[in-house]
Amino acid sequence: MFSVTPSHIIQYLYCPRFTFFEYVLRVPQHEEKEYKVMQGREMHDRKEAQNSGYLRRRIGATAKIIDAYLTNDLLRGEVDEVLELSDGTMAPLDYKFAKWEDKLYDTYRTQLACYAWLIEENFSRPVNRGYLVYTRSKNHLLEVPIARADMEAVRSAATAIRDIVQKNLYPDATKVRKKCDHCTYRNICTQ
Repeated sequence: MFSVTPSHIIQYLYCPRFTFFEYVLRVPQHEEKEYKVMQGREMHDRKEAQNSGYLRRRIGATAKIIDAYLTNDLLRGEVDEVLELSDGTMAPLDYKFAKWEDKLYDTYRTQLACYAWLIEENFSRPVNRGYLVYTRSKNHLLEVPIARADMEAVRSAATAIRDIVQKNLYPDATKVRKKCDHCTYRNICTQ
């Protein structure tokens, strides 16, 4: 069965050629060398030892599932926490090794939309919001609305990724050329 992760979706939305280079040609990115990636992974390993129950009480969570590995026909991922809320809905909660700087990044919004889609399909409960905890800003809690269109965009991206990988399609590059300056594949990409 073919499935992608939220990281694949985020990379595809940044530039569809990420998918081609990494998953068709199998040219690795070597992201494990990046400091923030490594710190984020270590933070995820430590978060269970910390008491963040007060955050869940502020949200109105009545139950939680920690490190929930969820799948559907196209997507798979591990959600830091799946929360049951007092209004009958559910919500993903994701910890970020980051500082809150009054800006919600599209990558974080996309990741929450991925998790929302997985939660709805696995628990048959509505998801209309998610939460981010910025650990480098004293666990600043941010509520993020999640619309049906957000989950549909994720589903569409997952389908496109599957097509690129299974059919060996060479997709168009991003239209935002500025992104190419920071791309790990800029030396092999034919613009």
